[in-house]
Amino acid sequence: MTSTTDDVILLDDTLTETFLTDLQSRGRTEETLKCYRNSIGKLRGFLPGHRLSHDAMLQWPDALREQGYCPSTVNSAVSAANSLLAFCGKRGWQVMPSPLPETEQPELSRREYLRLLQTARILEKERAYLLVKLLGTTGLPVHLLPEVTVEAVGSGRLPACDMALCGSLKEELLAFAAREGISAGPVFVTRRGTPVGRTTVTALIQALSHDARVEPGKCTPRCLRKLYLRTQEQIQTLVSTLAQEEYEKLLRDEQQKIGWEE
Repeated sequence: MTSTTDDVILLDDTLTETFLTDLQSRGRTEETLKCYRNSIGKLRGFLPGHRLSHDAMLQWPDALREQGYCPSTVNSAVSAANSLLAFCGKRGWQVMPSPLPETEQPELSRREYLRLLQTARILEKERAYLLVKLLGTTGLPVHLLPEVTVEAVGSGRLPACDMALCGSLKEELLAFAAREGISAGPVFVTRRGTPVGRTTVTALIQALSHDARVEPGKCTPRCLRKLYLRTQEQIQTLVSTLAQEEYEKLLRDEQQKIGWEE
């Protein structure tokens, strides 16, 4: 790090690369590093002479909003800058992300989910097909995708969420890994062999939206997880209702046999 005084940090190329190298050494994915580099680039563009101070950090989020960036993008950029400040030993300069406005999360229907799968098959997009099916049938959070390894799939369980894979999905994942030449480790990886990130996963799924006639906003890992949770809730409600009906039938049969009044 190059610093002119205790109150100013020179955010030059050396500091930027040193920071990103440190992130990489701590296991950050290629997608995460790309996002951090982009955010730090925004910050450098805001700073006169690339000189970062506490006051500049306080003013930066408002400047991003004035440039038209959405709240989630502003918060993502602030989070990256906060990580940089922690790396530089300046935690006291960190800025709290702003609360995001409450918006209604779009819901993916079961029929739309099936259209996504069917479209992926027709277009021969096997990776997208498997991601949609995996996330939609297990509710796996996308950040746990690196845990979907050849070894875990072979065992039929995902230890990260203690969940069993259905037989057909297990076979499809293993067949895909074999065709991709992946004999061990994560099934879903980039060309460089690193686990895919949320941005890539979302892009692969949303690429199906037009042909599947599904709104892009519904074609996300979060909506697939929500579909899984809603389906499980509906099944549990159905099972509970059937169990109650069976119990009431049992009581009626017993009443007819040995009730006090016949």
